[in-house]
Amino acid sequence: MLYLDNAATTPVRPEVLEAMMPYLTQWFGNPSSHHTVGEAAAGALAEARSRVARVLGMRASDVVFTSGGTEANNLAVKGIGIGAWQASGRRHVVTTPIEHESILESAAYLSRVHGFDVTHLAVDRFARADPDAAAAALREDTALLSLGYANNEVGTIQYVAAIAAVASEHGVPVHVDAVQAAGWLPLSAAELGVDAISLAGHKVGAPKGTGVLAVRGRVPLEPLMHGGGQERGRRSGTEDVAGAVGLATALELAEADRAEASARVTAIRDRFVARVLATVPSAELTGDPVHRLPGTASFTFAGTSGEAVLLELERRGVVSSSGSACAAGSDEPSHVLVAMGIDPEVARTAVRFTFPHWLRQPLDAVADAVAASVAAV
Repeated sequence: MLYLDNAATTPVRPEVLEAMMPYLTQWFGNPSSHHTVGEAAAGALAEARSRVARVLGMRASDVVFTSGGTEANNLAVKGIGIGAWQASGRRHVVTTPIEHESILESAAYLSRVHGFDVTHLAVDRFARADPDAAAAALREDTALLSLGYANNEVGTIQYVAAIAAVASEHGVPVHVDAVQAAGWLPLSAAELGVDAISLAGHKVGAPKGTGVLAVRGRVPLEPLMHGGGQERGRRSGTEDVAGAVGLATALELAEADRAEASARVTAIRDRFVARVLATVPSAELTGDPVHRLPGTASFTFAGTSGEAVLLELERRGVVSSSGSACAAGSDEPSHVLVAMGIDPEVARTAVRFTFPHWLRQPLDAVADAVAASVAAV
């Protein structure tokens, strides 16, 4: 079985599991406990925080460990939004209609419960928002601009730096969801010009249930979790020390290999895409053909059923998906594809292939399986 759904999750890397084991066994203490076992855990947590911060080019004190990307995005949108409202009365959020549900639903929550206005920037047929449109959408009461670094369904890389520069001119903090970008794209907050970054460990070889929101100290942040005041009061709850160590290890490994892996997988992806487009008459590549994640190739196959194609592929030994795992099982067409102007019925035929960072072999046989699967349905 060939697993090509790495945007949904990746296996835990052996090096990550090895790094975590001491904090699941010998040094299992609560990092808030003032004894030898607890202090060892606290030291490992502090070191993991610093390691993550170095990859992001931020301060260790900026890093908040979370249970994953969804919690990190919720904390960013709700926490920064409400923090800005409390500090300065701002109640306006700007985002795009193609974001992960954790951003869209958090913005909708602010609107429904706290009376925020939410502006969704239109995207083009490649899923990219216009920086000029972002500039036009910003207002004096804009509390936050939140957008994805790279789309989780079609892989399009967003104009983050250009949009962030516009927001900075207006004094608006920018949050970027980098969950899918980690290991593929540069994560320097300074280079991107952003104030907050979300990550999820299980996209880069750490366990599920590990995540980060790194947010600059000058940005007001209202916590969502209340209790013992862990994470400098921004996220209460006993920290998952082993998970934090695993995430830091996975992120460092991915960053160390990023340039080589991105170039290698891009070449494999482009060959795969060309073969699918050449052998499947109904195939259409979705997303930007150039400015896309190295590990993402997504298609529509008009006149078929995406779910039927997926079943045929799995019968032939290839596991892939129709899009975001968070929306799996929904009868609705992808909100991302519809926002890009793709007909809803065609959007229901979508199939997404997402590759691991360690991929080294051409995927000609997979492309042939795609052709055979589409022909079979």
